[in-house]
Amino acid sequence: MSAGLCVCGSGKKYAVCCGPLHGGRPARTCEQLMRSRYSAYALRLEPYLLQTWHPATRPARLNLENDQTRWLGLKIHSREKGGADDRQGWVSFSASYRSGQETHTLNERSEFVRLPEGRWVYLEGV
Repeated sequence: MSAGLCVCGSGKKYAVCCGPLHGGRPARTCEQLMRSRYSAYALRLEPYLLQTWHPATRPARLNLENDQTRWLGLKIHSREKGGADDRQGWVSFSASYRSGQETHTLNERSEFVRLPEGRWVYLEGV
């Protein structure tokens, strides 16, 4: 995967986009975290998803190893706050995916917060 384009749709190579975040580098913005989480779903990186989820809303497990969902694309519609100096931010996006023989689109406005140690995490989505 490291030689190809990142599945988050940024147009950048995985090795300079979501790869470093999956390897432990913290996200600078909530949009960057959103993209890396989408890529983690596509790549089935359950530990990363759980690590970047707020402890108050994080599930115990995701069971991605048995998930047959195939993620097809991510489109970011807007970002509110969530920059390097913010404590909170929101990203509105749509993500298309295939489950069985059907194609679906997930539309969400995700809320992100910065933990006291400075790390962005996903809180919840509507």
